[in-house]
Amino acid sequence: MRILVVEDEEVIADVIATKLRALRYEVDVSLDGEDGLYNALSNIYDLIILDIMLPKVNGLEILKEIKENDISAKVIMLTAKSELEDKLKGFEIGADDYVTKPFHIEELIARVNVQLRNTKNHKVKDVLEYSDLSLNIRTSILTCVSTNESINIPYREFLLLEYFMNNKEQIIAKEQIYDKVWGIDTDYESNNLEAYLSFLRKKIKIIGSKVSIKAVRNLGYKMEE
Repeated sequence: MRILVVEDEEVIADVIATKLRALRYEVDVSLDGEDGLYNALSNIYDLIILDIMLPKVNGLEILKEIKENDISAKVIMLTAKSELEDKLKGFEIGADDYVTKPFHIEELIARVNVQLRNTKNHKVKDVLEYSDLSLNIRTSILTCVSTNESINIPYREFLLLEYFMNNKEQIIAKEQIYDKVWGIDTDYESNNLEAYLSFLRKKIKIIGSKVSIKAVRNLGYKMEE
């Protein structure tokens, strides 16, 4: 899952991002409101951690834009203020949760996990399943249930496979894959994606699955039986 951290205090942003990455979340960081709004509106994030006091565009304005554009990400607000009025304003606009600075990083992580468990389209599960494939989220082990063969999936291939299994039988454009798996600021080359897809296809074939990831000409890729 991908998380956006919009926080102008670089030390705090780095602490949050480091902790989340250690838990195998993909994390992007924006250090001002303008960049945060641009990234948030890309709609590639499962959750956004959003500070209220930001340069250029404040967090409440970003939250309003997120809701007006039907962005599906959960939003946890951060602020140095503790006044009830600020919290009520955030909830009124559509924030899902609120954390007041200073905070313990463990509390923020717990709130992140709760919100992601409540996400309608991306519930946190131990296992993702499609056809005869079963992917264990905790161990990165991919199993073909029909052959009972398993294989370990390396980190980047795991993110790629997870994205396909969450969007099975849908055509996914190359740009969507890069934004979700590598991040929106990545300077990518098309052969990078082809290489990772090749690795992933070989692993799926090794364990004897009938699932394939096919290229759809001029459109993207699709996971199907």
